[in-house]
Amino acid sequence: MLPVILPLLPLLGLTASHNHAFERIVLLITMVLGFITLFIGFHRYHRKLYPFYSLFLGGFIYWQKDVWGHEYEHAVLMVGATLVVLAHIMNMRLCNSCNSCEDDH
Repeated sequence: MLPVILPLLPLLGLTASHNHAFERIVLLITMVLGFITLFIGFHRYHRKLYPFYSLFLGGFIYWQKDVWGHEYEHAVLMVGATLVVLAHIMNMRLCNSCNSCEDDH
């Protein structure tokens, strides 16, 4: 749940006084934890790469939020966070639909 919650903190106003360094550190931690989580599912169950694409695209969009200007910041953050969340949803669905895992039990 942590990789899902951490990117949403700035949207809720829970930043350190709009400290960009804090936001970048939180995003990096989220990306590392997200990568580890997705890699476990990738390695053990499904061998599909597209959850990684969604995670990294969401992280990239989130990182580049300043490029689009302050008026679009919330929309850009929502798109980036949504892509990160979708990466985890895709990974969970792929892990749950693993047919080879049912034979192991």
